Parts: sequence; structure tokens; C-alpha cells
Amino acid sequence: MYKPAITGTGVFTPENVITNAELVTAFNAYADLFNSENAAAIAAGEVEAKEHSSEDFIVKASGIEQRYVIDKTGVLDPRVMHPLFPQRADDEPSLMAEMGLDAARQALAAAGKDAGGVDLVICAASNMERAYPAVAIEIQQLLGCGGFAFDMNVACSSATFGIQAAADMLRAGSIRSALVINPEICSAHLEWRDRYCHFIFGDVATATLIERTDDAQGPYFEIRSTRCATEFSNNIRNNNGYLRRSRPAGMADRRDMQFMQNGRKVFKEVLPMVSEHIAAHLSDEGVGADALKRLWLHQANKTMNDFIGRKVLGRTPEPGEQPNILQDYANTSSAGSIIAFSKYSDDLQDGDTGLICSFGAGYSVGSVLVQRHG
Repeated sequence: MYKPAITGTGVFTPENVITNAELVTAFNAYADLFNSENAAAIAAGEVEAKEHSSEDFIVKASGIEQRYVIDKTGVLDPRVMHPLFPQRADDEPSLMAEMGLDAARQALAAAGKDAGGVDLVICAASNMERAYPAVAIEIQQLLGCGGFAFDMNVACSSATFGIQAAADMLRAGSIRSALVINPEICSAHLEWRDRYCHFIFGDVATATLIERTDDAQGPYFEIRSTRCATEFSNNIRNNNGYLRRSRPAGMADRRDMQFMQNGRKVFKEVLPMVSEHIAAHLSDEGVGADALKRLWLHQANKTMNDFIGRKVLGRTPEPGEQPNILQDYANTSSAGSIIAFSKYSDDLQDGDTGLICSFGAGYSVGSVLVQRHG
């Protein structure tokens, strides 16, 4: 039985930033345009008028101040309100593969390794750019890895579920090293015309290199244990898919073909699920809350993270114990907890213990208990 460890991470961050001020200006222009074009129907009570958004509303609802995106021109155009990506030929790298490649190379460099020694590539993300061939296999080819690769989708929990899958294979000896890559183009599945969610998501890609502890060339985080759980819910959903054209009005611009959530129910149901999941994981591993030096949580909403931190630690987390990055990145689905880990883990000391946790649609929750060595 081999011991798995995280030996390197990487974060690809797009160049384009959309501030809350820019986003609100674009959304309000769209709302005014919609209300003008539908004035008669609104007056007749047949169509509901669009309300304006505001910077205060966004920060209070989420804690988000800006987000990185691949394209901002389309998002900020009141007559478009979605990203615009140029069509790529089949012999060109896909956008997800290109992002994932950048993050993967950073993770390899951080560990002092080259791609030739990687046995497994998992592309774990909330949306895939295409049905097939697997994006993971494309990244494998672009990197020059051997072994095998596959895609995985567990929505916002994809990264931690991918880490568990890779760690289990490494423990069993079927692989020696793995890259779990999370390219999240969340801007493409967000409904930017919906006041209640238009601010939530941003784009990013993360990568985590997992190796045997014996192969680590520097400080590493041993993966002491992992735990995953799922419970079906419709409260976070996207109905888009390859059967779309086969359904009545399938090609219409339907609201349910983008990200949808019942926020109140999600808060009520997910928070206790995650808190209890983490508490049980720590208890079964004999780790007390006082021994936990850091929580790297899914970056969806500051209020949710603050609640979970208090529940897990039994007190309000001290500054730095539960780092948030969503004020800068917004919700980046599965990548959020990995961004937090990548940016806020180097200062931990030998023997320190921390926990990575992501949660979301499914419902799903995955936790990874790690310990610093070196």
C-alpha cells in the first residue's frame, strides 16, 4: 500500500477581469433595453419588468467583488450577455485543454517533475466542452503523458472526487502519479441576464499533481484520507445536453438551459450536509477541530463558508484559518477550493493538518484530509 501526496498545484487565471461596477452597468443597460422593448406587455401584466442590479446587492449576497473571464466583450454587451469564443478547428487544441495544459504545467514545475512520468490525467469539471473525445485524453496528448486519461463531472465537487479517485488508484499501486485538472469555463453556463445569479461565476483552471510520498522531491501534503458523498437534488440544475434538439422547442432560448438554483433551499440543505460530512470525516480519522490548521472550502458564497467554518471549528475562524478567494475569482465551481489551497498552503509547518472540501450540485460533497511534510 502506497501513500499518496499532493506535490504540486497550478492555477491558470484569464487576463480579463469584470468588476462588479462593470457588470452592474451592463446588466442595468440590458434591463432597460428589455423593459423598453416589452413596455406594452409589462403594462398589460403579461411580462415582468427587469429590476436593476447593484454593487451593494452583489457583495451582500455573495462577497464577490470581481471575476476573471475568458471573454468579457460579449458578457458586457447588453444585446449579447454571454461570452463570445471564436470557433476552433478540430485540429486545434480545445479551449478547456488549453487552459488545463497551462495549469498542469505549473503543477509539474512546482513539483520539479516532467509530464513523461504522469500515469493518469483526470479532467474533472462541472461542464465539458464536448461529449467526446474526452478532454482529459486531449490534455494527456498535449502534455506528452503516458498511461490513460478520462473525464469526470460531479459539478462543483469534481476536483475532490477526482483527487479521491487518483489517490485510491495510487494507494493500490495501479498508478504512480496523476494530474487532476479542473478547467472551468463557468461564464458559458451562467445566465448573465438573471439578476439573482448574474454575478456568481468566473473562469479559471487548476491542476493538482498527486504522487507517492516516496517520489516527492520537496515539501508535500500527504493525503491522509478522502471522503465523498452524494444525495440527489434538483435545486442546482442545468438541463442542457445532447438530447436538447430531440425535445419539443429544444432549440429555444430556454432559461433552464443555463445554470439554475433555488438559493434558499440550497443554503438550508447543503450547509448541514457539509458541516456534518466534515465533522464525521475528522472524527473517524481521530482529528480534533483544534488540530485542524486550515480549511480550504469550496468558494461559492462567503456566508456559507463562514457558517461551515464556525460549525467545524466550534468558533469563528481566525484570519487565515479559512481563506477566501471568491472576492477576486467569484465562484469557479470545482476549482475554487484548489485555488484556495494553492494560494494559502505554503505557510503551513511540518506536521500541520488541513482539509480541502468542495460541495455543490448533486448534491455532492468531497473532502480531502492532508498533512504537511517538509
